[in-house]
Amino acid sequence: MTDMIHITCPACQAKNRIPAAKLGAKPTCGACKAALFPDVPFELDEAQLNKHLKNDEVPLLVDFWAPWCGPCRAMAPMFAQASLEMAPRVRFAKLDTERHQAVGNRFQIRGIPLIILFDKGREVTRQAGAMNAGQITAWVRQQLKG
Repeated sequence: MTDMIHITCPACQAKNRIPAAKLGAKPTCGACKAALFPDVPFELDEAQLNKHLKNDEVPLLVDFWAPWCGPCRAMAPMFAQASLEMAPRVRFAKLDTERHQAVGNRFQIRGIPLIILFDKGREVTRQAGAMNAGQITAWVRQQLKG
């Protein structure tokens, strides 16, 4: 039997089952046909984050940021570039801590930008401060080695 991976659609939040061997084939949502690994990090709110953490079997890297944060804005294109390099091994998302302050409190975010790597709903590790694309991909690869 084929190993199936559960992934939540970043567009419609539908739960999808994808054969593990097909993750690199640019899978799309069965409900809305949106890319499950979009070319840019997708935006999350608290409810969506909860759904992804509950359902997803692919690691999720979330950039916690705010629009007024200069280093956050500077890191955004680097985060997007890293997402292209890491798909389909890791999905990349962004969460605006200004709009979703309860999430910031829940994860005890004290400074931004902050990236948190989740795997199967659990926090693996976090890294504060702006990084370039190479630093982000190297950091993620190092964290997923174990």
